[in-house]
Amino acid sequence: MWFDSGRVCLDLVATAAPREGIRDGDDLRLWLAGAGLVPHRTPLARVGPDWVHAFRALRADVETLVRAELGRQGPSRRAESALARVNAPAAAPPPGVCAVRDQQGQLVRELCGGVECAGLLAAVARDAVELLTDPGDRALLRACEGDGCARVYLDTSRGHRRRWCSSELCGNRERVARHRRRVLAAGSA
Repeated sequence: MWFDSGRVCLDLVATAAPREGIRDGDDLRLWLAGAGLVPHRTPLARVGPDWVHAFRALRADVETLVRAELGRQGPSRRAESALARVNAPAAAPPPGVCAVRDQQGQLVRELCGGVECAGLLAAVARDAVELLTDPGDRALLRACEGDGCARVYLDTSRGHRRRWCSSELCGNRERVARHRRRVLAAGSA
């Protein structure tokens, strides 16, 4: 299931729960294309277990940093280590993009110079650095209030009062549970 958190780095974090979303290279290929990091027709033949491991490690570090920000905690040793590991790929160049003509003569986006794991990691890590260093975006970081949900997202709703990662999923579960509690309370009164 695809989750749009409002930032690529948070979309990566969302692949961890409620079940592992990047189990293998095929899952990672789908996520990279779905997140817009590579154009849909980009061949990703070299995606393998090393790529999966690298993206999962980056995901864990970004989640550590985001959770620390949400908790408004001071820098912990764990968060500082995660920050160093996120900063390393963020300093590398992201993949270059160029416009080329497709078979119909339309301009389409293509990655120039091939697709490398380091460049794609750099793009996600830079997004995390931008999120964590932008006071406006940091203020919009939210954790879903749904029972048992661990997703994080940017609250871009009008009024910034969004409570759930998804009104259709977590929000609906909460409304159903609230209704059941009212019915039970009314029945025992």
